[in-house]
Amino acid sequence: MESFSLILAIVVVTALAFDFTNGFHDTANAMATTISTGAMRPKVAVAMSAVLNLVGAFLSVEVANTISKGLVDESGIRPEVIFAALVGAILWNLLTWLVGLPSSSSHALMGGLIGATIASAGVGAVHGDVLVTKVLIPAIAAPLVAGLAALLATRLTYSLGKKADGKASEKGYRAGQIASAGLVSLAHGTNDAQKTMGVITLALVAGGAVAPDSDPPMWVILSAGIAIALGTYLGGWRIIRTMGKGLTDLQPQQGFAAQTSAATVILASSHLGFSLSTTHSVSGSVMGAGLGRKGGVVRWSTATRMFVAWGLTLPAAALVAALAEYVTGFGSWGTAVVAVFLVASSAAIWKVSRREVVDHTNVNDTDVAEPAGVVTTAMAAVTPPPAGGTVTDGPIATIPAPASAEREPSTTTTSV
Repeated sequence: MESFSLILAIVVVTALAFDFTNGFHDTANAMATTISTGAMRPKVAVAMSAVLNLVGAFLSVEVANTISKGLVDESGIRPEVIFAALVGAILWNLLTWLVGLPSSSSHALMGGLIGATIASAGVGAVHGDVLVTKVLIPAIAAPLVAGLAALLATRLTYSLGKKADGKASEKGYRAGQIASAGLVSLAHGTNDAQKTMGVITLALVAGGAVAPDSDPPMWVILSAGIAIALGTYLGGWRIIRTMGKGLTDLQPQQGFAAQTSAATVILASSHLGFSLSTTHSVSGSVMGAGLGRKGGVVRWSTATRMFVAWGLTLPAAALVAALAEYVTGFGSWGTAVVAVFLVASSAAIWKVSRREVVDHTNVNDTDVAEPAGVVTTAMAAVTPPPAGGTVTDGPIATIPAPASAEREPSTTTTSV
């Protein structure tokens, strides 16, 4: 009984450690565009996001119930299985943070849980219908829906603001960005903090500490909310740089449209119990907003690396978790080996990250430069020049700025 109590405590602590990594991994979802456009100072932005993530954790338990009751068969789960799942999710979070890629913490957790469950109880212990309807379909739909909404919202925003005073309009949109960023943070708390609640509740059910089909206890909700808030406050500056500057260059109008679109999609999914990736939603909305402004482009080399990471998240986390579950099957010493491996790997990743420090002082510094590729050139080719504009023949085509230069870039340069 003592050994069992120890493993259950280890699972809870590891789950909160994952929640912490989820917080700093996903800070960019709420605050990258706000920071990159200068609407808020970096440290103030992450502090506000942390508080709202904590508040959001108390608003709903629908997503937590999807994980604790729907994704896998509770009867075939041991605490060691959940521990192995968390190991796979944490390591994937840290690796993608190291390289600055905004991958999905949600899918890392799902992949880890699926891989460990299959290794322990077989494929039949995973509820395939729930996996498809509440995980995979939302994973594909979320960035598309959020991206399209942000593209349309951006175009509408610029259309309505044509006659507005440039400086006054920009100031207003910066204020709107702060409000919409707060909404995304709140939405993130309602969705992502619940995933850890669901995992801890699943562990408690597996260990006989709570009855099957129970909602998360209050202490679980509180601890998960605090863990994700602390992680958010530290700020995943590497991913904030990628999301804010690496994908596209955003103006306040675009930032407002992107964040509002993403928040709407995330809150709707939380209400429906879909375990949606906030990373997918926000990344899709940022790209949509980038394409929504005339002359705006997306850096597709960065986007492609991000898409590859998205595709690898579930299987990579599942594979690591399955291997971890195999080792824990040897007993207490196997669990100890996996725990030591997790700590050592995390420390090694942190040490490597110190070679090039990214923090609030340099998060907006970037030397990202991407030559116009096929997609960028195609987008530029179908974008009509401004009224009265001219295009110069040659390898570089320069379009003079429109009259409303306050609201749009002065020039657009593309390869043709």
